[in-house]
Parts: sequence; C-alpha cells; structure tokens
Amino acid sequence: MFLLYMRTVKWAAFVSCSRMMKDNLIYKPVACRSTNTSFVYVLSTTQSYQVQNVEPSCGYLAMTPLGSWGLGPNDYYSTYDYEDIVKFTRDGFALRFPFPAPEWTYSWILKTCLENSRSDFHKQMSSSSIQNKISVIFAIDVRFLGCVKNNSLSKYTKLYWAVLVIVSAISIMKLIIVLAVLSRLVFAPLSVLIFLAYKYWQTKISVDAVERFLQMQLALGPTRFAYTDITAITSHFRDKLGQGGYGSVYKGVLPGDVHVAIKMLVSSMSNGEEFISEVSSIGSIHHVNVVRLVGFCSEEMRRALVYEYMPHGSLEKYIFSPEKSFSWDKLNQIALGIARGIDYLHRGCDMQILHFDIKPHNILLDSDFTPKIADFRLAKLYPRDNSFLPVSAARGTVGYIAPEMVSRSFGAISSKSDVYSFGMLLLEMAGGRRNVDPRASRSQTYYPAWVYNQLSCQEAIGIHQVERKLCIVPLWCIQMKPDDRPTMSEVLDMLEAGINGLEVPPEPFFCGDEYAPAADSSVLSEISTFLE
Repeated sequence: MFLLYMRTVKWAAFVSCSRMMKDNLIYKPVACRSTNTSFVYVLSTTQSYQVQNVEPSCGYLAMTPLGSWGLGPNDYYSTYDYEDIVKFTRDGFALRFPFPAPEWTYSWILKTCLENSRSDFHKQMSSSSIQNKISVIFAIDVRFLGCVKNNSLSKYTKLYWAVLVIVSAISIMKLIIVLAVLSRLVFAPLSVLIFLAYKYWQTKISVDAVERFLQMQLALGPTRFAYTDITAITSHFRDKLGQGGYGSVYKGVLPGDVHVAIKMLVSSMSNGEEFISEVSSIGSIHHVNVVRLVGFCSEEMRRALVYEYMPHGSLEKYIFSPEKSFSWDKLNQIALGIARGIDYLHRGCDMQILHFDIKPHNILLDSDFTPKIADFRLAKLYPRDNSFLPVSAARGTVGYIAPEMVSRSFGAISSKSDVYSFGMLLLEMAGGRRNVDPRASRSQTYYPAWVYNQLSCQEAIGIHQVERKLCIVPLWCIQMKPDDRPTMSEVLDMLEAGINGLEVPPEPFFCGDEYAPAADSSVLSEISTFLE
C-alpha cells in the first residue's frame, strides 16, 4: 500500500464534467471520450486527486500513478496533455519495492533534518568558494527549518512552530554578533575618526576667531597672561573661591600684592563666543560699579579671565541671609550703585552694552560693600542709536529674564530688558527673599504680586520710606510691555529722589488676586523649558 501513498506519487485523474471548461488550463481535454453532453478531462497536477481541487460539475472516472520519489521538483507543478499521459503509461515507470516506511516521529524528523543539514554544511565548507562558505554559515538554520516543514505532517505543526522560534532566535543572535564585530572593526574606528576630525575643525575655527579678536584687544588695556603665569599667580590653583557651570574661580596674587580672582573657563563650554563677549564688553571699561577685567589668558582651548578681587563675594548671600545684613540706607546705596553701573553700560560707552543676566549672584561687593556688576558672558554690544535689538535666542536666568526675551509678542528686545531684571533684583533686596518661594503662604508665594496688593490696598502702613521706595520703583521696572517701563536713567532718578511724588504703577501682568501661585510655577516652568 505504501507504494501508492498519495503524498509520494504524482497522479493523473480523469474526470467527467457536465459542462465545458474553457478558461481552466489545468483541465486537459480527452477528445476521444467526450460527447456533446459529457466532457472528459485529465488533471495531472500534484494534488489533482484531492476532491477540493475538482470543479463541482465534474466527477472522478479513474486515476493512474505517474511516478514516485524519483520525480524532480519541476515535475510536481507541471501538467500533461492526454497524449503525454498515454505515452508515459505505455513506456512505464519504475517504483521502489519494498520501500521502508519512515517512523514519522518528532525525533525521526529532527534527526533526519540534522543529518541533511550537517552533510550540506560539510559539503559547502569543503568548497573552495568563499561565497559558498559564507552563505552556508548564514543559511544553515533556514535550510534546517525548511526540511522540518517539508517532513512535518499536519499533526506535527507544533514541532514546526517550535523549530521556527528557535531558528529565529539563532538568526537574531547571528545578526547581533555580526553587527558587534562590524561595530568594533569598522563603525567604531570610523566614528572616532569622524568625531576627532569634527572636534579639530571646531577647535581650529574657535581658536582662530579668538586669536584674531585678541590681537585687536592688545592695545586696549587688559594684560594677556600665559598659562604658566596663571598657574604661578594662583599657586597652582590652590585657593578655590567657587564653581559654576562656566568653570571654577580661584584666588591669585599679582606682583605688588594685588589680589585677583581668576575664572578658569570649562574647555567643553568655551567655544569662544562667551569669552569674546566678556573681554570685549568690559575689557576697556573703568567704572566704580563694574568689576574690572585685569587680564586674560587664551592658549588653544585653555582660557581664563583675571578680575579684581571682591573680598565680600556676591550680594546673593547677604540679601537671602536669615539675619538682616544691611540697613535700609545701605540697601539704598547698593541699589543706587547697581543702577549707576547699568546706566553706564547703556549710555556711558561708545557702544551700548546689554548685560542680559542681572541678578544677585552677578553683583559682587568689594571691601567697602560697593556693588560691582560682574559676569558678562551673555552680554551683547550694540550701537547706541539702536532702540530695538536683534537677539536670536532667549538669554538670562529664569525669574529675572524679561518677557520679551521669551516671546516677541510682549515687545521688542532693548535696554528695557535689563531694566526688568533690575526690578526683580530690587524686589528681592527689599523683601530679603526669592520672588518665587513655594514654602511661603499661598498669598505670598509670588512676592511681586503680594507687594503690589499691599501697596495698592494701602495696607503697607508704617513701613520704612526706603523700603517703600525699593518696592514701588521695581514695580515700574517689571511692567510686562517694555514701552511701559522706565529707562535705566529714569530708574536712577527715582532712586535718587525721595518717596514724595512716587506713585504706585499700573498692575503688572503677573500680579493680581486672580493670579494664583500655581500659575506662577507653570509660567516659570514654560520659560525654563524654552530656555533649555
């Protein structure tokens, strides 16, 4: 019986149909057996014997085998005419006898496919062709899977899917190994070379730009130090004063026992732009309320700025101290000094200098507590007749940055942007606290709003006259639209005048009862996201 097992033999099926098959190429007519009412055809495809492959208007007449395992792969998909089948039948064909029936178990299928794959692997690896060797390494598991599929009966589909999962995992591992080898041998060296070339190109452009600028600055005042001089001045960077995102600050001593503060810029951040901004903006300035640049150092990517030493540090640590550090008169003197320094930057130089980062941390105090504006990394120089300035990106610190720096819908960027930052600084000086303090009570979370409400409702009774002035003046400075703010010279006039005639300004946009503290945080968060 096994010799005529359906799956191992190709069959020719003769069928009788009640209607003529015109457009079906599989049905080959048998003219000698057909009549006007009965049409006989022969089907010789691989599975022509199956009922589902026969048209509904047809029925079986007879079947004859055409061959067994010896058929080639193309024979299974070819069809024959009646004359070919008659000739084939007359010539005869060979059948193997007896043919041992396979066990058709999981172990038999796996063993058979493993042996076939191993034999094919050894055959290809013994070939002299490198292409054959590479192809068999990557395709051996796929061939094994095809063998399992061809030898699996319908009841062994679970075996096929299990082998498919294993083969897929092996193929993925091969891909990972190949990519890892390529990344080590090709991609990694190539990436390193591209990165080094990019860094060299960037460094060369930055160094060339800085060198051209420094050649022009040599005759203007600040001394250029060699890096070895910086090392000697700081005693090998022994006395560290502080550190920030820009780099570290060290104390040093020049000949003649002149104390200086040396800011060493971080090489990864010193692309030249901030260095040039600081040297160009304050390199030739001499004002009592602006920190003096004594010198600088630039050797390739090692850059430093040498300033006069400020023994009392920044204003920040004094105004936010739990203990009141200054009297109201002293606070007024400090506020006047800062205002004079900013006004000088705006009007006292050949080019107007906009600081863009006025805040307590950037106000330094000398031995007499005279305030000096410092940190000109974000500063920009513009012609004095420019009322509105082109700035491509927001500059400043959240909490002090002017609204127009974030959105041009508030107005154009100008010197009024520094006025806004100065106003926020004054409010913190008057209140001795941050303008936004989540730890404060709900009504005082946003300090400018609380101050405005107190002044407008006449609840600020019995406060010091200087305190009242230091609250009203900044409320003028922090008006949302730049056109509604005073110039720095007008702010200076208000601070130098008495409290008489000083009126409470219109309500700033961020103030009022309807402005909840929760909204403050969302606005500040939006500004912070924009800056990032």
